[in-house]
Amino acid sequence: MPELPEVETTRRGLAPHLQGQRVEAVIVRNRALRWPVPRDFAAKVSGRTVRAVERRGKYLLIDCGTGWIILHLGMSGSLQIVPKSVPAGKHDHVDLVLASGMVARLTDPRRFGAVLWAPDDPLRHPLLARLAPEPLGAQFDAAWLHARTRGRSAAIKTLVMDSHVVVGVGNIYASESLFHAGIHPGLAAGRLSLVRCEKLVFAIRETLAAAIEAGGSSLRNYVGAEGRPGEFQHTYFVYGRQGDLCRLCGTAIKALRHGQRSTFFCPTCQRR
Repeated sequence: MPELPEVETTRRGLAPHLQGQRVEAVIVRNRALRWPVPRDFAAKVSGRTVRAVERRGKYLLIDCGTGWIILHLGMSGSLQIVPKSVPAGKHDHVDLVLASGMVARLTDPRRFGAVLWAPDDPLRHPLLARLAPEPLGAQFDAAWLHARTRGRSAAIKTLVMDSHVVVGVGNIYASESLFHAGIHPGLAAGRLSLVRCEKLVFAIRETLAAAIEAGGSSLRNYVGAEGRPGEFQHTYFVYGRQGDLCRLCGTAIKALRHGQRSTFFCPTCQRR
């Protein structure tokens, strides 16, 4: 958390408030995030006008004309629009103070997020340069997934969470997508046929699109840019439902561990 739907929901909430706005000031209260906030970050951003708010994978990209802010929400972060008069809290680490009187405020209790600066094309930054295709883009298709699963013994769930295979599909949406594709999460990736890859690509696209429409998932700290929690968690078929009955067949949902992550699945609906 947050995964692609939460980041895209944040982007859509931020864009109307940021695009065309001048950043009057930058307040950095704590530089010690996952990577330190650059010491000259405030000088680079103050006085700039935001041209666009974009997303690549789980990264938010804010075009300031002379460079880009690269922002990651980490495991517990949110970027909200609040009035300038709202006092900062203990975990409010960075503010972009806008000419409109509003503030884009990064809140990150666990400090696993990031606020960085790219002086040119952010897609060439080391964190983004080698990312796989977007799951909702044309390049991510059955042929792409099938080619990258050949000869792989790793569990398919582990593979679809790999940002070198497809970006933005974290633990929640990998579990949900595999359920809808009817694929057991522990299946060796190399055993997937092209037809099953096609089903999985479709399920990933449909699951992410539905989650974005619902404003993402709010399990702990996540809220969107305007402070509203997501609603997608109310529609989960398997994630977090160990012991509950499958919504399709009535079998009890089971859980196992993959790479220190909990994985949820229906032993009847999902086959190896």
